[in-house]
Amino acid sequence: MSLPADFVELAERVSNWGRWGDDDEIGTLNLIDAGAVRRGAACVRTGERFSLAVRLDQHSPQVGSVPGRVNPLHAMVAINAEYTGSADGFCTSDDIVTMGLQAGTHWDALSHVSYGGRIYNGFPASTITAERGAARCGIARVRTLTGRGILLDVARALGRERLEPGYGITPGDLDAAVDLARVTVEPGDVLLVRTGHIQLYLARDRHAYAAGPQPGLTMATAAWFRDHDVAAVATDTFVFEVYPGERDDLMLPVHLLHLRDMGMTQGQNFDLEALGAHCHADGVYEFLLEASPLPFTGAVGSPVNPVAIK
Repeated sequence: MSLPADFVELAERVSNWGRWGDDDEIGTLNLIDAGAVRRGAACVRTGERFSLAVRLDQHSPQVGSVPGRVNPLHAMVAINAEYTGSADGFCTSDDIVTMGLQAGTHWDALSHVSYGGRIYNGFPASTITAERGAARCGIARVRTLTGRGILLDVARALGRERLEPGYGITPGDLDAAVDLARVTVEPGDVLLVRTGHIQLYLARDRHAYAAGPQPGLTMATAAWFRDHDVAAVATDTFVFEVYPGERDDLMLPVHLLHLRDMGMTQGQNFDLEALGAHCHADGVYEFLLEASPLPFTGAVGSPVNPVAIK
């Protein structure tokens, strides 16, 4: 099946293939240079910290909409085990977890999606195998993801507590959120887009949060992110982009544009409620963001506990 001509044209416009060399596997994260990190560190003024992660247990967001992506299953494998033969000596407890790496708050690796038999930078999709996972563009290539974070509170910028399900965020909406934040987006910044949709999950309505219509980014915003040289984008929704999608002839096109064409790391299920309330109260929407993924070799995504430090 051939792709729509307008999608192909947009994909070519935003493409970063070859920009950082033919062997590059981290895409726009190359934009987080030493200067971008210093810019983030300079945002720390009060030392207040906000974890943006959702819980990791059987109440995590997954509701069976993605086969095999199970919520964390926790089990104890040792409970006060006596290593010296006596409870008075060294004893230890250990545990294990089985989970989908994208079950909770997570980053998608650039190898997460493909089309036309290619992933980011033109690497063959066949480099992802059952034996090795992602030999190219896996999440372990990222190593660190630390720099200046900016909250783009689209919901508040539009005068709403949360965007209605199915609302498509436009470049104009992003501009409105930038104006609200009174910041200038610079190359290498990491943007967190607040819709307020995660309020449904926090109210324990997982099905409304994850299985129904959702607000999210539209295809047109891909060019906005490319023009601003954004390093990574995360949202407080399950799907990331608007769902149901903008058109019937493309499935999750924003994923394709960001991960496959732009090489821009994507994050989902970020809890932006407490951070959003604080930014609204003090008028400061920039912060140091530490959101490095776990270096699972060959993985196409990773859970993360993002921390915003103001």
